[in-house]
Amino acid sequence: MSQSLAQFERHLKEGRLAPVYLIASSEDLLRIEAADALRAAAKAAGFAEREVFDVEGSFDWNAVAASFATMSLFASKRVIELRLPTAKPGKEGGKLIEDFCASPPPDILLLVVGGEWSRKHEAGWSRAIERCGVSLPIWPLKPNECGAWIAGRLKSRGVSADRQAVALLAERVEGNLLAAAQEIDKLALLVGKHHLDAAQLEALVADSARFDVFAMVEAAVAGDAARALRVVAGLRGEGEQVAGLLPWLSGQLQALARISAVAESGGNVAAAMTKSGIWDARQPAFRRALSRINTAHAQRLAAECGRVERVAKGRAHGDAWLALERLLTAVADPRAAHLIAA
Repeated sequence: MSQSLAQFERHLKEGRLAPVYLIASSEDLLRIEAADALRAAAKAAGFAEREVFDVEGSFDWNAVAASFATMSLFASKRVIELRLPTAKPGKEGGKLIEDFCASPPPDILLLVVGGEWSRKHEAGWSRAIERCGVSLPIWPLKPNECGAWIAGRLKSRGVSADRQAVALLAERVEGNLLAAAQEIDKLALLVGKHHLDAAQLEALVADSARFDVFAMVEAAVAGDAARALRVVAGLRGEGEQVAGLLPWLSGQLQALARISAVAESGGNVAAAMTKSGIWDARQPAFRRALSRINTAHAQRLAAECGRVERVAKGRAHGDAWLALERLLTAVADPRAAHLIAA
């Protein structure tokens, strides 16, 4: 059956787990937390082992088929997790999932996690999961839904807040649920059970839309040029210098170039991201960047970052702030590649 997040949470509390689950969304926080909740419920139900398969490139589905057919060495129940960044297993993978759903082994719980979801992803394999188990497509929150989500999150953490405080926090995080969750966790520690109004929140909450280098890079990688440029303007207004902003940006662009090369060669992208220090919560944004940035462009971006650094340090002619803005725009949108000199 297809469930909402609220239904899914109630289902897990009941303790009667289905043999197969599909959790798919482009909203990273909601997808990650839903999958974590299922893993915890499975562990509590005696699923002591877990196997994870990152499905990408020239993936060998025979390894999954062999795992389905293999008895556990310790006769314990297992969770087999398939991670599909695009939520498209292909013909071979789809058939394997359908076969599993037709006769699921009693000692295996199959979890399929998709990094994207839309109506176009619905196919025979996903319908088979709906018939056999639980399908949880999580749609990104609409702008007018963010306040209610924040209010519910605050309440779940024991924080009482008035409507103005909730609205202010929603404005500060600009729809970024990961940032909102981090701020709410901090508020829970700072205010405990005390009621929180807008003035108190103003004093307590660091502006999650604040102008820092991490937000600048994340926005560019996510393809949001407008936000990246707003952050740059804020950094400039706060008296930052371009040279101090470049080390993190340079490292991320070099990582993007390495990961892109692995992706184009059919290698293991997940392993490449882990090796480059891209943690799980940031990997979906990098995967989306890979869909629009090829290796040649990524290498050009990394080279341009070096040129911007020379400008910033007075070793080359030009306006360092303008060069940085053009570089970030080209990261967010490869169609702006003509703006950079490298």
